[in-house]
Amino acid sequence: MTKARAADIDDLRSRFAAHGQEHVFAFWDELDAGSRTALGSQAARIAEELGDLILARDKALGQTDDERGPAIEPVDAIELPRDGGDSTRFEAARARGEAMLADGRVAAFVVAGGQGTRLGFDAPKGAYPVGPVTDRSLFAIQAQKIRGLIRRLGRPVPWYVMTSEATDAETRALFEAENHFGLSENDVWIFPQAMVPAFDFAGRLILEAPHRIFESPDGHGGSLTALAASGALDDMERRGIDTIFYYQVDNPLVRIGDPVYLGFHDERSAEMSCKVVRKIDPMEKVGIVARVDGDVGIVEYTELDDERRFARNEAGELLYWAGNLAIHVLNTGFVRRVSERAFELLPFHASAKKIPCIDAEARLATPEEPNGVKLERFVFDALASAKQVCVLEASAKDEFSPIKNATGNDSPDSCRQDLTAQYRRWLESAGTEVAADIQQIEIDHSIIDGPEDAAKAAFRNVAEAGDVIRVASGMGQ
Repeated sequence: MTKARAADIDDLRSRFAAHGQEHVFAFWDELDAGSRTALGSQAARIAEELGDLILARDKALGQTDDERGPAIEPVDAIELPRDGGDSTRFEAARARGEAMLADGRVAAFVVAGGQGTRLGFDAPKGAYPVGPVTDRSLFAIQAQKIRGLIRRLGRPVPWYVMTSEATDAETRALFEAENHFGLSENDVWIFPQAMVPAFDFAGRLILEAPHRIFESPDGHGGSLTALAASGALDDMERRGIDTIFYYQVDNPLVRIGDPVYLGFHDERSAEMSCKVVRKIDPMEKVGIVARVDGDVGIVEYTELDDERRFARNEAGELLYWAGNLAIHVLNTGFVRRVSERAFELLPFHASAKKIPCIDAEARLATPEEPNGVKLERFVFDALASAKQVCVLEASAKDEFSPIKNATGNDSPDSCRQDLTAQYRRWLESAGTEVAADIQQIEIDHSIIDGPEDAAKAAFRNVAEAGDVIRVASGMGQ
């Protein structure tokens, strides 16, 4: 090691020691050159924000002890016409959104850092096969939807894909192997979110190996800082994009680039918008969009007291009905402002977890009980900083069927059933004959991405559609 590099390490060790984290280098003298380089590089990156991270951790833990609680009120939302909304306003919003898309102002942005571990799938979640007939992946179905947009618009719609350290390499390899799912490589931007270290209950950084500090992804809120740090936000602005359509990879029913949603967002001069579904069952475990201390925000299911959970209006409807879909529209200028003030506007949240760690003898231990806290950011925390927020109701059966669990509700099986049901509705509304014994249906979204497209295609029956509409009878595929 050169004197200059030794001096760099001495400086790093001093900076960590100043924050009571000198143990990070406890095994330094025993490390080989490669391990020293790895630890030095990681420590140098973490050192840039170490003081802020410690303050953020302390603040997050302090918030959990606050018994006062926020003031919570129902939020004003634009309701669907079936629930009393003005259909003429929806048509005007659609036209406005279609103009935004035609002018090249909109980008699609998918948060895809998760793995399929809970599904028994050892790969990025976006690679999970969900097509009811073809086993197309989540990524493939979403790419079809973007190709459908491009076909209708006659111009590119860039797709920004946020990965994590665990999924980045596999996601890039998948996109290469699949020829970017039929999209231009120049219009697909893949980048990882940031990693953040974890702390034990004494406030010490956790080592997972003698040469490595344990880190985990910084949450879906990290998507906003990652857009800026990766250069993706710069790329959007170079393209003339000022509006970002944000969604999560595990929901294949998402209506990417929904012109009605975009139009209402623009009409309201909103900086960030939320899509919500009407909650019917007060016990449904979904976060609620509400006013929190005067600002639009999300109240988690566990944070809603029974008085509000069961509260109803004079018509007998739930007062707090606006279930969060995690589908947002954001302005690029707003994202840049939030990312530049992330420690203030995107606070970290702390949760107790079982974190792999090493002991004083450098032996790896897998704790049976939580031994520390992980930090993560929530994207919806940015709502409080938006000068204007638009909240729009959507139909759950048409736009929301996430894959969260291996079985039961919100599982691959339930999602495939919801996809087939949606495709059947589209075809029946267009007068396309679907035999009664057909159990699975799958439509190519690049050709048909809604009932209007189905009507334009005007297939008399599914056999006439060829590969555009694939079907299977019985319970198997």
